[in-house]
Amino acid sequence: MILIIGSNGQLGRQMQKALTARGLEYAAYDYPEIDITQPDSVRELMEAVKPRAVVNCAAYTQVDRAETDEETAYRVNALGPKNLAQVCADAGAELVHVSTDYVFSGEPPMRDGRPRPYVETDPCGPVTAYGRTKLAGEQLAQQHCDRLYILRTAWLYGDEHNFVRTMLRLAETRDEISVVSDQIGSTTSTVDLAETICALLGTGAYGLYHATCEGYCSWHDFAVKIFALSGKNVRVLPITTEEYSRNYPGAAPRPKWSVLENAALKTAGKNLFRSWEDALREYLREI
Repeated sequence: MILIIGSNGQLGRQMQKALTARGLEYAAYDYPEIDITQPDSVRELMEAVKPRAVVNCAAYTQVDRAETDEETAYRVNALGPKNLAQVCADAGAELVHVSTDYVFSGEPPMRDGRPRPYVETDPCGPVTAYGRTKLAGEQLAQQHCDRLYILRTAWLYGDEHNFVRTMLRLAETRDEISVVSDQIGSTTSTVDLAETICALLGTGAYGLYHATCEGYCSWHDFAVKIFALSGKNVRVLPITTEEYSRNYPGAAPRPKWSVLENAALKTAGKNLFRSWEDALREYLREI
């Protein structure tokens, strides 16, 4: 039995599809059925389900709101994983915890005078409340559970509200859209991420992994590709982060560089991620 926490989100929904396709038994819960910030709530569910593994897809992901409500973000993103880790350790269950590129500062590491992707061993330095709470969640989970897989992902899209769907919705009423061009990152399909989680479960290859589609692009590049693949005639205007911030003064700072390298997955022979273009092409066909 595999227990999915955060079953109503993009990844939680895709995990259910992936486990169903494999004929694996699972139980799926979301708030308020399970409140990961409350140890008793976690323990009661674990005792009822008795899973061999828990996949934590739950998170406080409102990046802007976290700047003024870091306490709530910390309860969900840090204390939640801690509670899950403690109960998993007591039950001898594996824990998969999903983290983020926001644990890094957004300043690219350099190699031969050029930016290179972040690898798992690079030092963290979050500059947002969201990033700080997610890093705390990684650390607390590591302190309390040995049978732990942490997967850092970025720019996720799947079966819910996301950047791809937003662009397609805007294209219905606009022929010109402005998109930030100086933030570079790794897009991620929930399909590929769920497949990778399934491939890791039960292997005992515990550790920290970066888990994104191969290659990288800017948000502007991403939008251009979305419209090209979907046959939408939309002009995409490049704007800077500074220009975007002037229009949305309450926005939290976004990392300029969020490119992750799946180094540990490749070493473990578990890197199932496609190129970001191929994953996007399939996603657009399906929706």
